[in-house]
Amino acid sequence: MEIKTVKDAFDHVVKKQKLTSSKAIDLVNHVEKEIEQAISAIQENGTDGDVASKLNHEILLNLKKKLKEMVPVKQLESCQKEMNTVIGKWVKSTDKFFIEDISKAYRNVDMEPHLLSELIANHLYREALFDIGDKFIGEANCQASIEMKQLFQMMYEIHGALRAGKPEPALSWAMNNHDALLQNGSYLELKLHRIKFVEILKEGNRDEALLYARAYLTPFAPIHKDEFQRLSASIIWAGRLDQLPYTDFLLPTNWEKLAEEFAQHFCNLKGQSSTGPMGMTVAAGGQVLPIILKLMTVLTAKREWHLMKQVPFPLDLHKEFQFHSVFVCPVLREQGSDDNPPMLLPCGHVLSKQSTMKLSKNSSRSFKCPYCPLEASTSECKQLHI
Repeated sequence: MEIKTVKDAFDHVVKKQKLTSSKAIDLVNHVEKEIEQAISAIQENGTDGDVASKLNHEILLNLKKKLKEMVPVKQLESCQKEMNTVIGKWVKSTDKFFIEDISKAYRNVDMEPHLLSELIANHLYREALFDIGDKFIGEANCQASIEMKQLFQMMYEIHGALRAGKPEPALSWAMNNHDALLQNGSYLELKLHRIKFVEILKEGNRDEALLYARAYLTPFAPIHKDEFQRLSASIIWAGRLDQLPYTDFLLPTNWEKLAEEFAQHFCNLKGQSSTGPMGMTVAAGGQVLPIILKLMTVLTAKREWHLMKQVPFPLDLHKEFQFHSVFVCPVLREQGSDDNPPMLLPCGHVLSKQSTMKLSKNSSRSFKCPYCPLEASTSECKQLHI
């Protein structure tokens, strides 16, 4: 069951609650109206005399008859019963989805406590939770990298300035890392100069914009000729950018996108992943946990799950969890290289090119994957680039 199923069930509960609530309110309003009409009729008749007393008695009998026909209590009980039934079904579906006991999927893996504590502390720093990270280090009595904390403090300071519309700190960092960014194929510096240039144009200072373009945009002209020409032509619309034909320069999302791009390049140059390793690991584990729990129920009856060296079935993860920065062939136990790259089989498992050639007898026949029953041919295998 997917989370969408639970959400759909909850939406059904909300819709039912609104419907029953509306019915109950209408019923109460109807009863109130009948009572008010009876009171008004009695007040008109007065309270003195046998005739008035007889008319009032008839009004009350008529009110009693109407209320008896309406059976308001039974209607309210019926609405409440329907609501309870819907809530009960939703609770059952939720209980099936959220499994409290995950001990079946647990494997006792040796790990040094101080390494785990350091991992958690670094994760907190990566998430800009610096005060909590410091507090955790003190309580866990572990040592975390001060350089890591300072690194991400710098990154978030520049990142926050960009999101606030202040490109100067990011520009200073990009210019100091000019060669490294170009070597990685990044043109972050040009994008930062472009957004600063557009801000000058918004102020209507054409001369200042021209001087800025000559000083900072001209060096990028040979490589980004079209972009340079568009920026240069934009000087004509200084002070009246509402008429600027290059509307992509003025998108309100530019600052947010540039801040995220800066964070990615910052982490790349500092040898860090753009996404936190611990957060990624927990997210991947959460994705495959339901599958493992289902299969462990079957496997534990046949073999001891805790003694297995590897999972005996494939676990398909989304693309964001698939990494091949370093690959060692599980068959030949050799690290991948340009001459022997990793090859993705149709079943999703990865072997080295030499392994696929040996298993297929030099591409002369199809072969069975060593890790699952599916067969493949070398022509179906796709090279992975690491």
